Amino acid sequence: MLKQHDILGTLRMVQEEHLDVRTVTLGINLNRCARRDPAGQAQAVYTRIVNCARDLVALCNQCADRYGIPIVNKRIAISPASVLLEDHDTAAAVLLAEAIDRAARAVGIDLLGGFSALVHKGMTPGARTLINALPQALTQTQRVCASVNVATTRAGMNVDAIRMVAQKLVETAADTARRGFAAAKLVVFANMPEDNPFMAGALLGAGEPDTVVNVGVSGPGVVKRAVERLLRQRPEATLDELAEEIKHTAFRVTRTGELIGREVASRLGVPFGVVDLSLAPTPRVGDSVGEIYQAMGVEQLGAPGTTAAVMLLNDAVKKGGAFASSAVGGLSGAFIPVMEDHALSEAVTNGTLTLEKLEAMTAVCSVGLDMILLPGDTTPETLAGIIMDEAAIGMANRKTTGVRVIPVPGAALGERIDFGGLFGAGTVTAPACATGGETFVRRGGHIPAPIHSLNN
Repeated sequence: MLKQHDILGTLRMVQEEHLDVRTVTLGINLNRCARRDPAGQAQAVYTRIVNCARDLVALCNQCADRYGIPIVNKRIAISPASVLLEDHDTAAAVLLAEAIDRAARAVGIDLLGGFSALVHKGMTPGARTLINALPQALTQTQRVCASVNVATTRAGMNVDAIRMVAQKLVETAADTARRGFAAAKLVVFANMPEDNPFMAGALLGAGEPDTVVNVGVSGPGVVKRAVERLLRQRPEATLDELAEEIKHTAFRVTRTGELIGREVASRLGVPFGVVDLSLAPTPRVGDSVGEIYQAMGVEQLGAPGTTAAVMLLNDAVKKGGAFASSAVGGLSGAFIPVMEDHALSEAVTNGTLTLEKLEAMTAVCSVGLDMILLPGDTTPETLAGIIMDEAAIGMANRKTTGVRVIPVPGAALGERIDFGGLFGAGTVTAPACATGGETFVRRGGHIPAPIHSLNN
């Protein structure tokens, strides 16, 4: 039974602490749309997306008004588009991306994920076609997001695919008109989840329903305020007490998210999938994951202790969410997207938070190297090495890791770039040692799965 203080606490989260449903994402399986004729296939995809999602935005707005909880983004995740591209060429892939983009615009959503391929053990012709089409598909569309899964704990790492993706990432970022922004719509994953509602890595996996609603609930401001309240009452609070407070806060946030998700799914007449309790920041002050670490006592982000603070937060969020709901899924934890979090971005600008420290933090957070600006002359080999290192962390730790980096055309180290909106702003950074691994990367091939992949 709901208690009065729980209700009042949730109201405070909404009114004062930036609690919102960050995204309601409708998953749509498009496999039935496969056609031999590229134009016919593109039209079938457009029609299916519009038919399934025509009421998504209106119903989300109704639920937000009913419960007084903002739903910031309404989005769509499709089944991997590479499946539709077997026996098709790059031109057909771009035609497909453009049809998906038109459908997203027609139903009123801002981003659509699933222009994706899973290549961790090998590449089909359709997956190869999709990867080759990424530069055109991402630069010629506004709403289409792409992802490529290049490694899993059980299958190992496909280095040949990573080299190919790295080259296409450079070509995608060469779009000088938008300072490489198209690259921000591409994520390279290890252990990609099938039910992630957050962009740019959302897709509808093979084991998911034909259509499904997944919800992403964020609340870094809520968690920060909870930590601050505890420390005002008990300045001597220990780290385990902080973890307990975060856990209870995550519990209430998860309950709220599941309520909204089930209501939207019911109104759409589709199954409810998962609530992803990932602390996803925005560039505004007060809605930052970095500020949570500062509230805990890590006054300089990147200082010794930062990685431990990330682990504490990530674990407490997962524990609170898992107790609140049996439908917790996706990534669920804490994100560290540098450009989208003003505190993290400022720490990179000040030089206290380096690329190497961020990589260490990814070993214990929910995703990986996210929304990081690199110099425009970063080579494909360097990008491939960064992706390989991050994928290795995911493989060894049996967790999801991802890389979303933007080599900004013409930009030099230390330059400030602003993409605006939720994508935020940041300072161009680089690895402390950007060269020297080229021979290793160029060997290509496949890195075998770690021995614990044989657990059955």
